[in-house]
Amino acid sequence: MQLSNRLSAVADMVSKGNRLVDVGTDHGYLPIYLIEKGQIPSAIALDINQGPIQRAKEHIGEHNLEGHIETRLSDGVAALKQGEGDTLVIAGMGGGLVIHIITNGEQVLPHFKEFILQPQSEIEQVRRFLIREKYTITQEHMIEEEGKFYPMMKAIKGVCIDYDRTVFYKYGKGLLESRNEVLKHFLHKELQTYISILDKLLANNQQSALTRSNEIKQEIKYIKEAMSFYEV
Repeated sequence: MQLSNRLSAVADMVSKGNRLVDVGTDHGYLPIYLIEKGQIPSAIALDINQGPIQRAKEHIGEHNLEGHIETRLSDGVAALKQGEGDTLVIAGMGGGLVIHIITNGEQVLPHFKEFILQPQSEIEQVRRFLIREKYTITQEHMIEEEGKFYPMMKAIKGVCIDYDRTVFYKYGKGLLESRNEVLKHFLHKELQTYISILDKLLANNQQSALTRSNEIKQEIKYIKEAMSFYEV
């Protein structure tokens, strides 16, 4: 089983020997890959739609892994019972939905050893939610694939001190402190985008444009603060 670079990076975060629960499994590629690699003993593949569940079942059958991977039609983790998994993966969804799934799963999720999350949007909100709910972000990674950037993180339940800098929430404390090269590329692109937007806004004398320009200036300030981690 060959994974995309994005899913391969997610797979690398899964701790060896853990039972996997893959929310929004789609084709079932992630659990298939991890079992064939010998990294996990079993998995439960969840999806809210019947189509993806059927595709996952077909792929699982093609790899003769019916005894190792169970599929369930499920809205988030609604079809999950306590004690059925060790690693929860939620990848490829919007950040708001990630937060919603974790919040609604509060009855079964405290038993998990780790969460591996790859939100497609609202990354700052996801980080703030995790810290607020006393999760510790233990690992972060970011990849670029086909021109898109994918940050991801591993979190475990435990007391976590609030980040003392907004840039840690916006761009990832682990990514910044490790001087992640993909994040560096992302920051340069973001800076150019915001500078271009600012130039257009400053040419517009309307009050709404002036208000927006102040917001853009603040974003540029955060980007430059983040880029300072790469200065040696």
